[in-house]
Amino acid sequence: MTMISFFNGDIKKIMPDQRVIYYYADAKTTHTAYPDGLEVLQFPNNQIEKHYPDGTKEIVFPDHTVKCLYSDGLKETFFPDGTVVKVEKNGDKIVVFSNGQKDIHTVQFKRREYPDGTVKTVYCNGRQETKYSTGRIRIKDKEGNIILDKK
Repeated sequence: MTMISFFNGDIKKIMPDQRVIYYYADAKTTHTAYPDGLEVLQFPNNQIEKHYPDGTKEIVFPDHTVKCLYSDGLKETFFPDGTVVKVEKNGDKIVVFSNGQKDIHTVQFKRREYPDGTVKTVYCNGRQETKYSTGRIRIKDKEGNIILDKK
């Protein structure tokens, strides 16, 4: 192992397996670069970031939330309660809750899907549409007035 100590308190270690470990004294942060291109940053608040050679980044927050940023623009966040949020490159967002409900947000609409099959959609013009698992359909205009209630 080769170790270099800098006047500002930083320390650089070059390991026999070619890992380079750099400790930033002021920030109390460790940056480890692996020979395969993986880079890992460890922050004093226990946040850990992994930067993969393909451009993917994985961030593990102190509360165990995990955020993945993929090179194709997709973002996924996994929360400790089981909720998963996906944001597509175009901005569309899908939220899957641990209770089985699912939200879909696009420029055109926001939709909530329930485990029983009920689907509630609010369109960008304010119109609301609810399709119940029983087959009933209810549509409201942007003021909330019922314009269709088909049972």
